[in-house]
Amino acid sequence: MVMENVSSKIKHAIFEFAIDIKNIGMADPRRITHSLKVALAITMVSMIYFLQLFYNSMGNAGIWAILTVVLVLEYTVGATLSKGLNRGFATLLAGVLGVGAESFAGLFGSTIKPIVLGLLLFIIVAIATFSRFIPNIKKRYDYGVLIFILTFALVAVSGYRVDKIIMLAHQRLTTIVFACITCVLISMCVCPVWAGEELHKLIVNNLEKLAKFLEGCGDESYRTPDGDTSYIAAYKSILNSKGIEESLENLAWWEIGHGKFRFRHPWKKYLEIGVYTRQCAYHVEALSRHLEAKHKAPSEFQKTVKESCMKMSIEVGNALNELGSSMKMMIYPSSSTIDIENCRKLLDELKGTLKVSMVAECDILETISIITAASILVEIIKCVETISKVIEELSKQAHFKRLKDIASDKTEEPHLHNRDSPKKPVGGGKNHGELITITVLLDDGIVS
Repeated sequence: MVMENVSSKIKHAIFEFAIDIKNIGMADPRRITHSLKVALAITMVSMIYFLQLFYNSMGNAGIWAILTVVLVLEYTVGATLSKGLNRGFATLLAGVLGVGAESFAGLFGSTIKPIVLGLLLFIIVAIATFSRFIPNIKKRYDYGVLIFILTFALVAVSGYRVDKIIMLAHQRLTTIVFACITCVLISMCVCPVWAGEELHKLIVNNLEKLAKFLEGCGDESYRTPDGDTSYIAAYKSILNSKGIEESLENLAWWEIGHGKFRFRHPWKKYLEIGVYTRQCAYHVEALSRHLEAKHKAPSEFQKTVKESCMKMSIEVGNALNELGSSMKMMIYPSSSTIDIENCRKLLDELKGTLKVSMVAECDILETISIITAASILVEIIKCVETISKVIEELSKQAHFKRLKDIASDKTEEPHLHNRDSPKKPVGGGKNHGELITITVLLDDGIVS
């Protein structure tokens, strides 16, 4: 009986583990691809041991190639490039300095050599370690400095007991560079995951989440007890996205031009958009708490102001949706300015409504509650205006296309000329009708 219970528990644990593995793989199939890429890279660099030709030239230093793959090959291309370049240049610089330090210490004779070598080791390691506290170095080259300290210490110390120090440094550098190149090529050529694209998608999703909440606040159908309330929690992930955005921006800085993202793409602008998006999300959180608070039956004053606030919320949501769509398709934002202008007009109307209604209103607490909600919406509108300006700056620096440029490009294509040319009506021209051109806005551009 006991054995049966133990056996059933083990089967249940194995079943739950298999379900978890399946869910992780289905959530992002690229994780499975990344696992296969790491396995492929390690198999390739292991040829140093498997093939006698490579083993004769590199010897036991081939273990450094396997360690390099494990440490360098990351999920995104930017992370792999960052670690690969840092490790390659740090190993080269540390190897040269290590050999130079050992040779320089040898000039003082065998008696004083260990003292000079230890002094050089102390000074260089202290300087390199202190450089890790410098913000710019820590942000971009912290891993490289760490590898430099490790490699320099190993080369300098091992060189004191090994006669063929140059051969030792050459073998380590060759295997590490070979492994770094292998990791970079596999990361870029086999189902690449670009950190820049991930950052771009994250910013767009954050804008869409805010838009969903604001449109939900303005839609009366959402406010019913049986309505959809998923929009309330849609924005909360934005509040904790700062670390992810900064990490992706740092990794995207290392990446080469790819897809629609050119070389030296203005990734810092994405961080600026993220800052204002979080500010907007904090205001949205305050508005959400205000909406979740339970009040008594609405008075005439509340009903008067509520309609203006709902219209403002919908217009702000539309503006954010337009900004998110323009970023997703990488086109210059134009229609969002119309929604922002509508918000300003509604804001002026709300101010007039408040002035008129507050004269006859005697409930101070109710008045303060309504004014608070309206003031939060005003702050949200200001944030959206700032986000719109930053996205316009990004559009100029990243050379986003304008709608008229895309339309002109489409009309210049031969097959579009044929598509837009007048067609003869069916039936020998007896049935005449108007030719209608429909413009559809898709993720990849405009199709007419």
